[in-house]
Amino acid sequence: MTRSPLRLLVATVATALGVALVAAAGPASATTCSTDWGSLAKSGTHDATSDTLRDVRAGEHACFDRLVIDLARAPQFTAYSVHYGTAHRQGSGTAIPLTGTDMEIVLQSPAYDTNGTPTFRPASTTNVVDVGGFRTFRQVAWGGSFEGSTTLGLGVRARLPFRVTVLDGAPGHPTGARVIVDVAHAW
Repeated sequence: MTRSPLRLLVATVATALGVALVAAAGPASATTCSTDWGSLAKSGTHDATSDTLRDVRAGEHACFDRLVIDLARAPQFTAYSVHYGTAHRQGSGTAIPLTGTDMEIVLQSPAYDTNGTPTFRPASTTNVVDVGGFRTFRQVAWGGSFEGSTTLGLGVRARLPFRVTVLDGAPGHPTGARVIVDVAHAW
């Protein structure tokens, strides 16, 4: 982009005075975020044998915060349920205290193998993933794994739209299925 002499002069004077110039953002530079996911419960089932949980991670995106639950190398994942409401610990049914608005994520996948050996053990049950500074996520807590089912509690800023996506693993591929929970930053 070429600058006119007047623009160059204004920019030079503004810089000398310590004034920041902000260009108006046009339609081409505006970020459009889809929030048509809704906030009602979401669940899904696949016809496959159960897989084991192996990792939980989180990331920030322009329009949403993302929680990714990695499963072992089986080709597919069986079932999930994600909803706003109190998250409960596996086995005891006690409520998981969370910061923010509660979401419960239940996977029909254990966090242990057929010998009962853990395939995932978080370093902290109250902060499974560090989400400090995230725009929407406030806390990810461990609810345990019992009788083939695993629960995570997700604390979010408010009841916001969310979506759940399942990516099936491929035979021979180093990663298994992934369950992805995206929570929008705004309606």
